[in-house]
Amino acid sequence: MILTVTLNTALDITYRTAALIPHTTHRVTEVVERPGGKGLNVARVLSALGHETVVTGFAGGRTGDVLRELLGAGATARPADGRHGRRGRPRPVDALLPISGSTRRTIAVVDTATGDTTQLNEPGPTVSAAEWTAFLSCYDRLVPGAEAVALCGSLPPGIHVGAYAELIRRARAAGVPVLLDTSGEPLRRGVAARPDLVKPNADELALLTGSRDPLRAAHDTRRRGAHAVIASLGPDGILAATPDGLWRAAPPAPARGNPTGAGDSAVAGILSGLVERLPWPTRLSRAVALSTATVLSPVAGEFDATAYEELLPRIRVTEHPAP
Repeated sequence: MILTVTLNTALDITYRTAALIPHTTHRVTEVVERPGGKGLNVARVLSALGHETVVTGFAGGRTGDVLRELLGAGATARPADGRHGRRGRPRPVDALLPISGSTRRTIAVVDTATGDTTQLNEPGPTVSAAEWTAFLSCYDRLVPGAEAVALCGSLPPGIHVGAYAELIRRARAAGVPVLLDTSGEPLRRGVAARPDLVKPNADELALLTGSRDPLRAAHDTRRRGAHAVIASLGPDGILAATPDGLWRAAPPAPARGNPTGAGDSAVAGILSGLVERLPWPTRLSRAVALSTATVLSPVAGEFDATAYEELLPRIRVTEHPAP
């Protein structure tokens, strides 16, 4: 079992419109609702790859109820004419904790003429001290049964900035490998707690280390405590600095589409390769193929399974000599 933690879950809503023009009225042709937040995205991809997953974190209010309903049933697509369709998916196990605040919503507006996406993210609910304590008890029960733990996304209001560092230390004490995917001060403190893996993008690495060179920044992040650094380079693929070597992995060509969730799909590829004990080049090929197939998917945060299968043998993985 792989455990994913999403402290700031969301109900992701995708609108599709023929063209997005500021200061005008738009007709929406399709609405897709799905449970969101980085860890839930990771779990959905892991489940599609055949891995047992458990999701934990917080969900509250009417939006949280909808999120949990969709988590148990699969995402629902609603064409604008009112018909309903359902996309079947293997389901992660729901271990989310209820809170008094209301789960946030994220709105993605897709311009079908250009393929561009405009994203609107609501703030998360405030989590009380009692709710955080209840979460820690749940986390401590779940971690010993996990093959790996993924700590993903932003922290909601009320959660202290060192929360991920605390969760990393608890996972390490249980002997369970842990991946951290966050940014800013939670990333800096989390890296100091010595996670097995961190998955920042180039901008997050630069903010952490002060270097715009991803290779230099990745090595600096390892010196700060991360065992391995998997740096997302956007359409250029992934850079991996690990104890076993340094690799770059790239798709055959940049993909045009919606990048929402592409990084989360890459995390799922890395985690699945970890628990399957695959060599690093194979893990990275899977991660890049999944992230690229997510960009190509018509639904934000999903991956195109056919594109994934076609891309996987075409990913270029290059090993670099040690500096």
